[in-house]
Amino acid sequence: MSEKPVLALLPGLLCDASLWRPQVGALADLVAPWVADLTRDDSIAAMAERCLDQLPPRFALAGLSMGGYVALEILRAAPERVTRLALLATRATADTPEDRQRRSDLLALADRGQFKGVTRQLLPRLIHPERLEEEALTSVIFAMAESVGRAGFVRQQTAILDRADMRSLLPAIRCPTLVVVGRQDALTPPAMAMELAAGIPEARLEMLDTCGHLVTLERPAETNAALRRWLTS
Repeated sequence: MSEKPVLALLPGLLCDASLWRPQVGALADLVAPWVADLTRDDSIAAMAERCLDQLPPRFALAGLSMGGYVALEILRAAPERVTRLALLATRATADTPEDRQRRSDLLALADRGQFKGVTRQLLPRLIHPERLEEEALTSVIFAMAESVGRAGFVRQQTAILDRADMRSLLPAIRCPTLVVVGRQDALTPPAMAMELAAGIPEARLEMLDTCGHLVTLERPAETNAALRRWLTS
């Protein structure tokens, strides 16, 4: 791999490398970006293991939403390998009963052959309400979902449903940590980000205004600036 430090970028549910495209270009002067494929496994632990098998002995790590769950599992399994941690639009808690029911309903929708309807149903919870008609943004979201596909979505949702609560891990995290959240994030709202940052020693919390869940695509310039500060601090 490159002489620059590797930055592992972990996508969220129904997302692929396009989620991180604005960051890959903007941060390439500082790091060698590597984007994980999180579509092939049906447990968070297996996703983390696959990443660890492909990454160098030491690397910086950033995960968004489901990618954040995998990032925390990587920290649990191999803390000595992670030099920096960025958690974007994610949380350490397990699902509530309401969350689990919502995920089960989406899996049932996919089982009925209505996989394309999953993203349409999720869209209002993924981005700021004012951006729902922005085709340049929504077309990327729909294309990522199509790339992940029905089988990949089922594996990912199964992994998320079965994940553990990771709050007990947070006090042991010792690497420089950044937590980022959109102020209007409907899936992992600011209160969850505040809890996450409060649990990690000396973590920095950054909130992005007029922004929903997919911060890397909705507010790329602000996200890139936050990540640059994190990488150079």
